[in-house]
Amino acid sequence: MPRSSDGLRVVVVGATGNVGTSVVRELGRDPAVGSIVGIARRRPRWHPPKTTWVSADIGSDPGVDFVAHFRGADAVVHLAWLLQPSRDPLVTWRTNVLGSYKVFAAVAAAGVSTLVHASSVGAYSPGPKNRTVDESWPTHGWPEASYCREKSYLERALDTYELHHPGIRVVRMRPAFLFKKESATEQCRLFAGPLVPGRLVRPGLLPVVPDLPGLVFQALHTDDAARAYRLAVTRPVQGAFNLAADPPVTADVLAELLAARPVRLPARPVRAALTAAWLLRAVPTSPYLFDAVLRLPLMDTGRARDELGWQPEHSSVEALRDLLAGLRESAAVDTPPLVAGPRY
Repeated sequence: MPRSSDGLRVVVVGATGNVGTSVVRELGRDPAVGSIVGIARRRPRWHPPKTTWVSADIGSDPGVDFVAHFRGADAVVHLAWLLQPSRDPLVTWRTNVLGSYKVFAAVAAAGVSTLVHASSVGAYSPGPKNRTVDESWPTHGWPEASYCREKSYLERALDTYELHHPGIRVVRMRPAFLFKKESATEQCRLFAGPLVPGRLVRPGLLPVVPDLPGLVFQALHTDDAARAYRLAVTRPVQGAFNLAADPPVTADVLAELLAARPVRLPARPVRAALTAAWLLRAVPTSPYLFDAVLRLPLMDTGRARDELGWQPEHSSVEALRDLLAGLRESAAVDTPPLVAGPRY
């Protein structure tokens, strides 16, 4: 990638959340990166090196000139995503899909040569749990879950975008579930809700872990994902990259982490209980996302290893252990998404 004598100028859209804070830190450590512009809905009090903050909402700020913010940048890393409210898909669609369209168009209008987009394992169609799939696996998502539906839709949008803008190097990151200590309180609010206390995840307090058909998924430490994003910015790669760590997470892995006992259960009564809790607004996670998790394929990460020169430094177990420690300690970062305390 061409760079000025002052180093690369990188814009990170969605720079204050779980992934964004790690990406900003990782870019700041790279001597090839001269400056970072962090764009977020709310300006944080956190001041990482090389970083200038811009307050803008891709979903509801029609007057914001993203072209002006992107002009002169060597790369735009697009991470902004709204996970809630899962009960109002029109709200998430406006930010996640229409807001992403706004970012993509501004990248082209500003003459930015590189776009790194945060896709997800959630974009993949249902797949096997007993073997891994590479980046050619279909990306049609699980249509009932808004998260998967929107990630999949943007995969199709980028297919068209690359045809119209062949001069832009487009990289699509498809990470597994991303965890780190500092994101624990936010992720608890987003997926479990404010009524679930972090102390419940202390080993020995939960006697059993449900072992459900299809409950096999991959996890990754967010800092490992951030290194892959940095490499995608600084190396001349293109296309999609699966990101995940070993081992795949099963009920046995979770039970060992929590000093609990796995108990085999059918998925239907667990889903019924989650549906009731969701309808009663006791938890924010929709039963449709639960359905999707039980169907997600396991990903092969060989392309990231061979072309990016990337491999995770943490196992999936270490990533989960970091998350559990963060829940117990109410860990946080001084940014609006990651600050400790109730969110809704």
